[in-house]
Amino acid sequence: MKLRNQKKHRKPLLLAISACTAALALLTGCNSNSEPKESLYIYNWAEYIDPEVITMFEKETGIQVSYDEFETNEIMYPVIEAGAISYDLVCPSDYMIQKMIENDLISEINFDNIPNYSNIDEAQLASAKEFDPENKYSVPYCWGTVGILYNTTMVDEVPDSWAVLWDERYKDSILMQDSVRDAFGVTLKYLGYSLNSTDETQLNEAKDLLINQRPLLQGYGVDQVRDKMIGGEAALGVIYSGEVLYCQSTNEELAYVIPKEGSNVWLDCWVIPKNAQNKENAEAFINFLCRPEIAVMNFEYITYATPNKAAKALLDAQYQENPAVFPDAAILSKCETFHYLGEEAEELYNNLWKEVRSN
Repeated sequence: MKLRNQKKHRKPLLLAISACTAALALLTGCNSNSEPKESLYIYNWAEYIDPEVITMFEKETGIQVSYDEFETNEIMYPVIEAGAISYDLVCPSDYMIQKMIENDLISEINFDNIPNYSNIDEAQLASAKEFDPENKYSVPYCWGTVGILYNTTMVDEVPDSWAVLWDERYKDSILMQDSVRDAFGVTLKYLGYSLNSTDETQLNEAKDLLINQRPLLQGYGVDQVRDKMIGGEAALGVIYSGEVLYCQSTNEELAYVIPKEGSNVWLDCWVIPKNAQNKENAEAFINFLCRPEIAVMNFEYITYATPNKAAKALLDAQYQENPAVFPDAAILSKCETFHYLGEEAEELYNNLWKEVRSN
């Protein structure tokens, strides 16, 4: 299997197609003199689908796809909440789907229109029940973990604990994710707490530990973590698992581990907003994505784990058996999915994060 030779990242650059353009297209149509075409308006992470998949879907169905991109769940949410643009299909993460369900922003899916849903692994459907208890609103698309990418020539032993991120031997060679939930999640797991903790004492303990870590860090980053690790500029970096195959293909000295305390396991899913104008077209697209051969194409392009069990069976053994891509059940049992914690907890996390970043 040939993986695309370009950088991949989960927190990408914003908006290849502007929201204003999409809104105008929705109001006027692409050409007022032509017959209206079947349409589908998608809002997704950048570089999170093989463009050829969209082309194939358009050719097969005659449905014209308009495609916008977002940088974070937090940017996506107010766009959907405002409802000024009627997206038909969106791909949020676990905790944000929970928030969208609680605020009545997404519709139940008609699974009669998605027969290929049967290809989704039962384990991922079970995980989805943490934020979609009856599996009524979402269809899993990609999943992965957060762990430590390390340079085997710069680190003395396999770093099997988050403790290594506070090891003074690696001063100025440690990279952390510039994300409040990821930074606190790592620290809370290291302390033996849930990464969904709302206990103020536990969160302040994590904050203090993060402040104590600051003198050891080379820095915080998102894409920079990947790039610096590839370039041999740091010994250790907290990273998303989907970065690993690309990083290792570029620098064979890199290895990935999920620490023994456990970590975050995340799940991104397709959902249909309440104000969608083309719901059946959205369901047709989800069904198309659930075809094994299409899911394989997307895996090759994105390199994040597929929840499609039929697609996984088609992958080369080197990918099926790679624990960075598909961790074993023992380590996953120690991992947690982020939950939406409510506005009060969000404010607490953000205030503590400001303290960490200002020190």
